[in-house]
Amino acid sequence: MEPYELTIAEARTKLARGDLTSRELTKSCLSRLREVEPLVKAFISYDEEQALQQADAADHSLAAGQAGALTGIPLSLKDLLCTRGVRTTCGSAMLAHFIPPYDATVVEKVVQAGAVIVGKTTMDEFAMGSTSETCAFGTPGNPWNTDYVAGGSSGGSAASVAAGEVLASLGSDTGGSIRQPASLCGIVGMKPTYGRVSRFGLVAFASSLDQIGPITRDVADCALMMQVVSGYDNRDSTSVNRPVEDYSSYLVEGMRGVRVGLPREYFAEGLDPEVEKTVAGGVEVLRSVGAEIVEVALPHSEYAVAAYYLIAPAEASSNLARYDGVAYGYRDKQADTLLDLYKNTRSKGFGDEVKRRILIGTYALSSGYYDAYYKKASQVRTLILQDFNTAWESCDLLLSPVTPTPAWPKGTKSDDPLALYLSDMFTLSTNLAGLPGMSVPGGFHSSGLPIGIQLQGPHFQEGLLLRAAFNLEKGLALPRRIMPAG
Repeated sequence: MEPYELTIAEARTKLARGDLTSRELTKSCLSRLREVEPLVKAFISYDEEQALQQADAADHSLAAGQAGALTGIPLSLKDLLCTRGVRTTCGSAMLAHFIPPYDATVVEKVVQAGAVIVGKTTMDEFAMGSTSETCAFGTPGNPWNTDYVAGGSSGGSAASVAAGEVLASLGSDTGGSIRQPASLCGIVGMKPTYGRVSRFGLVAFASSLDQIGPITRDVADCALMMQVVSGYDNRDSTSVNRPVEDYSSYLVEGMRGVRVGLPREYFAEGLDPEVEKTVAGGVEVLRSVGAEIVEVALPHSEYAVAAYYLIAPAEASSNLARYDGVAYGYRDKQADTLLDLYKNTRSKGFGDEVKRRILIGTYALSSGYYDAYYKKASQVRTLILQDFNTAWESCDLLLSPVTPTPAWPKGTKSDDPLALYLSDMFTLSTNLAGLPGMSVPGGFHSSGLPIGIQLQGPHFQEGLLLRAAFNLEKGLALPRRIMPAG
């Protein structure tokens, strides 16, 4: 096994024993990156020299007995997490040359834990998309078949882990943007409870929905990453002041006494039969280790897509108003008037999908339409949360598909925004309700592409989700492979 194929836990053991140095591990990842990146295209930017310098510093810490939880571990970061002195683009021409003056809180945390930052990953522009095809700097390929999408908006982060370029990554999830690409790429991804992980330094898309979380090769690594990045941050007004649990302590075999709910609305027409069969296999695994399986109803979930695509664009239209060519970001130099500066900068700096969502959001918030659209969508959001609260009376967590189908060929849905929006139908409600959710590898489609299984739980029940995911991982016993690009 090559060093780049290791999990974080395996690499930590070897580093602690002296069987491997961080420089050797990082060089292995960089070599793999150079080999597969022309096809995978997971990175917008990376810095080999800086990564090796960080690896050398990690080796000094290891030798001095001062190792942190991630000392010497190569990671990637979604390119909407601010990194001091390192370009942060959000996948947009608008921020093609933006150099933040500070680090996001989660970046501070992984750096303090000793991680080696390899680079910033490809993503849908301002996280708006489901395939990473709206990125201004190229589209990542799914490592299992690079002609297929890696998912989005954290597609580059998922691809970088699945292709063996790094051992783990941090992404963001606004409507499924961690769980969906993790599912399509055959790895683990967690969207924590809203407020569990600080959003300070995350370039905002929809502030009431965005949440940062880990993308890893297995469940144990996910628990470790959650341990590092979780916690209260007084710089984030939405951060919840709640103690961080020992997430690794939940990685125990057995689910006796745990009730697993199957939402009937998630197993309807349009679900690929092989996806449904894979999820059914996951149900049987949890049943075999003692879980009680019950059917539950989420009656308002059919309105989740409509509600999300009013609330998220409305918040985006507000958040993206700052990009006007005045303070920072792209500026059109041909404008003769201030109004022309605003118009030309935004017209040229934003891509089509971002402009589409700004227009939808501005319309939904405009005078005369606010009550009919944004207010109504917010009311539906409350009903969706109430559905989940009712479900928790009869179950402890939910199990369902992540997406209706496995990955699809690049370009096949890019001209049909509605088809792309519907691909997130099983993940959006989690964000609207602020709940934790995760994707766990469940098996493979006959096409050879991965299929994920989604777990959702009550607020701040990440530990329970990790326990269920750990038992799924053990029971399914899928071969762990780093796929060759191509």
